[in-house]
Amino acid sequence: MSRTNTSIIKAALKALDIAGANRMAAPLTGGLGAILMLHNVAPDTGEAFEPNRILRITPEFLKDVVGLVGEMGFEAVALDDIPSRMAAGPGAKPFVAFTCDDGYRDNRDYALPILRRHGIPMAVYVPSDFADAKGNLWWLALERAVRELPRIDVMLGRQRFDFSSRTTSEKVTAYHRLYWALRQLPEHQARDAVDELSRTAGFDPASLCRELVMNWDELREFSSDPLVTIGAHTTGHFALAKLDAASARRQMSESIARIETELDLPCRHFSFPYGTESACGNREFHFARQLGMMTAVTTAKGLIHRRHRNSMTSLPRVSLNGDFQDLRYVRTLLTGAPFALLRGYRRLTGLPNAARDLFTPRRLATST
Repeated sequence: MSRTNTSIIKAALKALDIAGANRMAAPLTGGLGAILMLHNVAPDTGEAFEPNRILRITPEFLKDVVGLVGEMGFEAVALDDIPSRMAAGPGAKPFVAFTCDDGYRDNRDYALPILRRHGIPMAVYVPSDFADAKGNLWWLALERAVRELPRIDVMLGRQRFDFSSRTTSEKVTAYHRLYWALRQLPEHQARDAVDELSRTAGFDPASLCRELVMNWDELREFSSDPLVTIGAHTTGHFALAKLDAASARRQMSESIARIETELDLPCRHFSFPYGTESACGNREFHFARQLGMMTAVTTAKGLIHRRHRNSMTSLPRVSLNGDFQDLRYVRTLLTGAPFALLRGYRRLTGLPNAARDLFTPRRLATST
């Protein structure tokens, strides 16, 4: 999504908050609770070119969000508690659950201490290949390659990309063009292309996994905290809808089994990589039910409502991301008003695909 669209969304969220329309609508749009989605929690790096900055919020902002949800009357719960909270009768206190995708080490170093201070549970969804230190964080590898290379020359499918990448502006354009072209390719082909760019830039893309993600030993210690729940996130972080049925189910089942074996804990919760309509659907939601998942989450935008009691393996979330680190945005989103407006507008007009992602957690690189 362009900077213009980002500015429009921010202006709309601010206007709802300033006018008080979000608070007036909350009794009708608020729902039962919210599942918050995070990726990285770490201080800003100060890098001029950092397209994946959207995946990171600062520790200070997380502290502010913790205070806000308390002020708004939400009760923080563990994922295991969500089914019973959804079954509660009218008048029950709204709940909020904090979830983090991918198993980044900063979840342990920055997020957990903040949440522990307030007794707030957190869930981390782990791709088992990442914990094996052989995962492919291709979106970060692509960023590093574009940062290092003064010129990009690569074949993606049948299309050749050849352009300058010297200035920050050129690098931003290059990343955008390459990222969306890669998202259209089969997963293995896209990753091979990024690996080639990484080697050209002079680094091993696998090193990013070792640098940034918790390994099994670290996860064992991390998961021993009673506030922590570990969920599955496939083995290799693939968009499951792009795979045949057997491969998709195997990505899910093997990751669940591996977590249970390595951590000696039950794995009852799942997060679909990318989580968009093009990355997961009814087939994958059915697999999650077959595999005994209590909950499974997507990146569909919205709060939890009573209707979701019949779709526990396709739950929506509310993103906390780097482009929207302002409590006015979070407060407005947690009333449910923007999502209700978006659903209504979609029903009336038939919303185009680009507009469906107004509140998506990653616009440069769709949620991981």
